[in-house]
Amino acid sequence: MTPDHRTRLEQAAVVCLLGVVTVVPFSIAAAEILLALAIVGWLAVIAAGRERLQVPAICWPLAAYAAWTLVSVVFSPDRVASLSDSKELVLLLIVPMVYRLAAGRRASTVLEVLISVGAVSAAIGVVQYGILNYDHLGQRPQGTLGHYMTYSGTLMLIIGATTARLLFRTEKRAWPALVMPALLVALALTFTRSAWVGACAAIALLFVLKDFRLLAALPVLAALFFALAPQAVTGRVYSMFDLNDPTNRDRVAMMRAGAHMIRDHPIAGVGPDMVIRLYPQYRDASAVEPINPHLHNVPLQIAAERGLPALAAWLWFLVVLARDLWRAFRSGPVPWLPAAGLAALVSMLSAGLFEYNFGDSEFLVLFLVLVTLPFAAGRARPAAAGA
Repeated sequence: MTPDHRTRLEQAAVVCLLGVVTVVPFSIAAAEILLALAIVGWLAVIAAGRERLQVPAICWPLAAYAAWTLVSVVFSPDRVASLSDSKELVLLLIVPMVYRLAAGRRASTVLEVLISVGAVSAAIGVVQYGILNYDHLGQRPQGTLGHYMTYSGTLMLIIGATTARLLFRTEKRAWPALVMPALLVALALTFTRSAWVGACAAIALLFVLKDFRLLAALPVLAALFFALAPQAVTGRVYSMFDLNDPTNRDRVAMMRAGAHMIRDHPIAGVGPDMVIRLYPQYRDASAVEPINPHLHNVPLQIAAERGLPALAAWLWFLVVLARDLWRAFRSGPVPWLPAAGLAALVSMLSAGLFEYNFGDSEFLVLFLVLVTLPFAAGRARPAAAGA
């Protein structure tokens, strides 16, 4: 294959990657099709150029996590169902794929596209709340996605990226500054407390990274929120601290059930997608709901479903990711990208204490893209790849 043909092949793969980022906040089906094309294109580019496969350090703990997930499938009471649920492991290929295709200046382009897409997604949620009566817990704004938790999770990640863009990139701030209010309003109107916690943690972290004195703005922002937000939204905030709130009590009961699952199955877990089947067996007496699809806590869910070795691999991933993002932030060529990656990490962890966001396909796609872009930005593309 000639250099020109390889260049066109790589450009097509990059277009597919941009397509993934563009459509994932709206349709996971379309995103998965484009992702498959991007992965095929990435592999074809490597093969055509006879390149040596290069990956960031976070790939190794992710590989260990994937390998132990397959071990847990072997010991699952329903191997077929667990294997089917484990197909999301393919999404982990996003990391080496983005690392290669978004190298150099392309990394910034990918994130700029994501911020612009976030504006459209936020506008849809605001319209749903204000016009279509998606204004109560029984019917919350969900954009074009299937669930309000997924929608709020993607908004949370985009808010972190947009805040990083505003704080750490000095030029062309007008567009992200216009987008930010819509993102914050849309997230507030989802009534999703875990995403609120994650977004607040991400913004606080970015303020500290930029200038510790910016934390003084948080009480002012909180006051504006309580002054302007609808009563239903502020009431949802107060419910976070209500120990008698049914969802709060149920989450405590889920923690007890998860602890019992880990005690009985510490090595391989109960198996992917088996928590929902075994939950009635482990359900705590204080539980509110008779059944839950997952345990609403990322580390607890991983340990219960896939075993403690999988949890150890996931924690290894977090440590390596935090270390390398911090190094990239301190010395990398584009500091706003690692800042966005750190915001994504902190928001995922904070919200993940109350929601199993790491198991949500739409969320995981955006998360993996965001945390890989800083490493891709510091990597030069092979000379044969063209512009």
